[in-house]
Amino acid sequence: QVQLIESGGGLVQAGGSLRLSCAASGDTLSIYGMGWFRQAPGKEREFVIAISWTDGSTYYADSVKERFTISRDVAKNTVYLQMNSLKPEDTAVYYCGAAKADNGLEYISSYDYWGQGTQVSVSS
Repeated sequence: QVQLIESGGGLVQAGGSLRLSCAASGDTLSIYGMGWFRQAPGKEREFVIAISWTDGSTYYADSVKERFTISRDVAKNTVYLQMNSLKPEDTAVYYCGAAKADNGLEYISSYDYWGQGTQVSVSS
C-alpha cells in the first residue's frame, strides 16, 4: 500500500503562483510514476501532469504546458507541482496519484493510489 499526502493548495489571484507537494509513504518502491489530476465542480476529474519515477519523463495536458512544471525528489518520495500564471479556470481540487505500472500516466485508470485532494482557487 502507498499513502499520499498533498499540501500547498490555497487561494491566489490570477497570474499568481502556487506549489503543491505530494509525499508518498508505505510501499514506495512499487511506484512507477506519479501524477496530478484536478476536478472542478460539476466536471470530471481530468489529467494535468505526470512524471515517471524511474527516468523522470514528464507528461503535460495541453492546457497547462509552459505554465505548470512537475518535479520529483526520489530521496524524499515527494513530487512537486509548480503552477505559474494561474488562471481562474485552474480552480479545482487537485489530486495526487501514484501508479504501479506504465499503462499511460495520462490516464486516470492507470493510477492505483490517490491522495485526499487539495483545493486550489484562483480569483480573477
